[in-house]
Formats: sequence, structure tokens, C-alpha cells
Amino acid sequence: MSTQAADIDASKAPLLAHLTELRRRLLYCLGLFLVAFIVAYYFADYLFGFLTQPLVEAFGDSEDRRMIYTGLHEAFFTYIKLAFFAAACVVLPFVLNQVWKFLAPGMYEHERRSLWPAFAATPVLFALGAALAFYGIFPLAWGFFLGFENPGMAGGVAVELEARVSEYLSLATRLILAFGLSFELPVLLLVLAKVGLVSADTLRRYRKYAIVAAFLLAALITPPDLISQIALGTPIVLLYEISIWMIVWTKSDTEAKAREAALRAQ
Repeated sequence: MSTQAADIDASKAPLLAHLTELRRRLLYCLGLFLVAFIVAYYFADYLFGFLTQPLVEAFGDSEDRRMIYTGLHEAFFTYIKLAFFAAACVVLPFVLNQVWKFLAPGMYEHERRSLWPAFAATPVLFALGAALAFYGIFPLAWGFFLGFENPGMAGGVAVELEARVSEYLSLATRLILAFGLSFELPVLLLVLAKVGLVSADTLRRYRKYAIVAAFLLAALITPPDLISQIALGTPIVLLYEISIWMIVWTKSDTEAKAREAALRAQ
């Protein structure tokens, strides 16, 4: 065997080892997800009851309220989607842990020290955003929408909400995802600063554009009411400012500039 062929074979071994490890970790994550999905589907009634609790409280003392489904399969697929969503939220920390264990051996020590807090903070920030949506926004938004009910005048037609289970779940999960993902902004900007793509000065310079973009994004992904839009846009702006402070405090952009200068010097 020639030297070149031997080098090629030797280079294949680490790649195959990495692919084998990646396959093992993916199977582990898939197995966890399937277990979480089965458990979540078994408790789908309780999960849906938990998600509808803000609506029940917004209804007040009315005992004749109900939710409906208009297709034979609608409730079934709603529970499937709910179980999928719940399983994904539960498994997220474990998936991030597996991603970290796969990537960490190939990083330098300073890179591991820099990125580990970002991985650890991701599920925490998502949970905080989801909690804000559920406990803060749902009661306000549902109360706002129920304000359009009308008992009707004499001889008129009453306007009353009869929410579909699929539409309610879609709206609730969309809000939870919107707030949860928006709260990941500090992690995203901190990582971008670590790799030298943004700096604190750049973020300060484009602050006014970021504010406009935050409220525009909030208007696009939330229901068409000012309560939800302001409630999402305001935390995004605050998180943007926190990101600038974190980049300055950790000197992430300074480290990135120093690494870039060192590479140019070589």
C-alpha cells in the first residue's frame, strides 16, 4: 500500500468514529423523544386541560362553556400535536446536552469555557419565555378577545365564543414558541460575538433598527392585538440591551478581535 493510500485510510478512521458517535447520540435523543411522546400522549387530556386553564379563568363563573371540534379526526390530531410539542420541550435539555458532548471534545479549552454557559442557559431562557407567555400574556390576550362577545339586543343574535380545540392549541403553542425562542436572543448574540460576527459597538449603532425590527417581528408572530405585540416586543428590546451588556462584561467581542489579529499575524 502506498503512503498516500495509507494516509487516506488513516484519515477515514476518525471520520467514521465521529459518524458512529453522532449516530449513537441521535438514536439516544430519538429514543428519549419517543418515550416522552408516549408519556405525553397518555396524559394529553391533563396537558390540554393545563393549557386551557387561562381560558377557563377568563370565562369566569360561566358553567355552560365548551370547546368543540368540527372534524372526526380533529381532536385526535390535536392530541398528537400536543404530545409532540410537550415531548420536544421536555427533551430539549437532553438534546442540548448530547450536542455539547459531541462538540466539546473538538473545541479548545477557552471555547468550551465560552460556549458552555450558552448551552446551559438555552433551556432556562426558553422556559422563562414560555412561562411569561402562559402566565402573563394568555390571561390578558384571552380577556381581550372575550371582550368581543355580545349578548345581543332584543331580537338580535348573540355573539359567543365556541373555540375549536385545534385552533386554540395552534394559537397557544405559537405564542409559547414565539416567547421561548425570543428569549434566546442573548445566547445568539453572545455566540455571534464570540466568533467575531458582531460586537457591542455594532449592536449599539443599530439599536434603533433593532427596536423597530423587534416590534415588527412581534406584530407578525403574535395575534393581532396590541397587548401581545407590546408584551413580546418589549422583552426583545430589553434582551437586546442585556446582550450588549453581557458582551461587554464577558469581553466576547474583544476576544474575537484578538483571535482574528493573532491569525492575521501568523
